Amino acid sequence: MSVFPRVIPVLLVSEGYLVKPLRFKGGQYIGDPINAVRIFNEKQVDELLICDIDASARKRGVNYTLIEEIASEAFMPVGYGGGVASAAEAQRITQIGIEKVILGAAAATRPETISEISAALGSSSTVVSVDARKRLTGGWDTAILRGRQKTGLSAIAAARRAQEFGAGEIMVSSIDRENTFSGYDLPLIEAVSGAVTVPVIALGGAGSFADFAPALKAGASAVAASSIFVLNGKHRAVLISYPTPAQIRSLANKSTLNNTQGSKS
Repeated sequence: MSVFPRVIPVLLVSEGYLVKPLRFKGGQYIGDPINAVRIFNEKQVDELLICDIDASARKRGVNYTLIEEIASEAFMPVGYGGGVASAAEAQRITQIGIEKVILGAAAATRPETISEISAALGSSSTVVSVDARKRLTGGWDTAILRGRQKTGLSAIAAARRAQEFGAGEIMVSSIDRENTFSGYDLPLIEAVSGAVTVPVIALGGAGSFADFAPALKAGASAVAASSIFVLNGKHRAVLISYPTPAQIRSLANKSTLNNTQGSKS
């Protein structure tokens, strides 16, 4: 029996604006994230992730104003990451109407935060982002604060620690491939998915719909992307898009989904 795959748009924001960095650097202005949310509503997107990429790096904290605006507009479940550093902040975010909280810097610098948020919200609402960069000698290092600060953990070690501390889902992002349209880092996805039993979201590098099935085959439970859902054509003009339900269903036939939503617990 085919399982309906999860295909998740990711909106990257900075200073309240929708942006698109390259390999975690810079940030091309794209537009208003609220307008993007409204269009994704029309396209009947099932799930959406919002990440404030500078909240921790610039020590701004959580942008509650943006969260409130998004929660009031979104018709689908939304996950939010950016500057979250405590269970109290995570609870406030979910009380506004956000379903999942994504941890990055806090998970790396104080992993107990994962446990505290998981206890407060439940593991299914606690996602940890593992941002990985390939080593010349093999394997992957992980970094926080937009890739500027190494954590000292490999991608596998970071994912395992996140699960041990209570994360219900891991989002593994390839720093090297972000916004390159070159496809997902399949060995990275396979390595992280094989190291944990919780669902893994693959992010970073998707260039077209054709890249989703290989990522799912590699072990991802869900595929996420930013650029291909907001930029279009060789000139990368801003155009919000999303696969049709039939295209998403077809992924179940194009890939061997051993690790789809619900198969990991």
